[in-house]
Amino acid sequence: MMIAARLGMPNKSRTRTTDSTTLHLDNQLCFALYSTSLTMTRVYQPLLRKLKVTYPQYLVLLVLWEHDERTVSALGEKLFLDSGTLTPLLKRLESVNYVRRERDANDERRVIVSLTPAGRALRQRAQALHDQVACSTRCSATERASLTRQLGRLRNMLKQTLTER
Repeated sequence: MMIAARLGMPNKSRTRTTDSTTLHLDNQLCFALYSTSLTMTRVYQPLLRKLKVTYPQYLVLLVLWEHDERTVSALGEKLFLDSGTLTPLLKRLESVNYVRRERDANDERRVIVSLTPAGRALRQRAQALHDQVACSTRCSATERASLTRQLGRLRNMLKQTLTER
């Protein structure tokens, strides 16, 4: 309820409506996000095939290109992935020599993931991929940045809602 007030949304008692279009699929924010995400992933797939990585593996590389030597838990937190999902991705990236996983010398429970020279070199090829995807959106750089900020804000508000429950 606090978030609804902060967003200027009506309180729960006023959100009930008899509008017959409320539950139409195309009026659902969740579906717009879901279908856009699927479509974006489909745009990336043939481009990523050239790099020999999947979309989730590409996301891991993006995080490491931004800041190398991350723990598995830090990667999971940044990417919203649990270790059960992340570990097979990392194993595959390790098998193609893009990353290396090593136990932390100070804490054996922690695994540090770092880029190999091949993983670092892949960044240059990924820049061209990014440019192609940006062009595919048919949005200006300003529009893409605005959408990214808005979606980030939405994600953070939804996360906050989950923690307030």
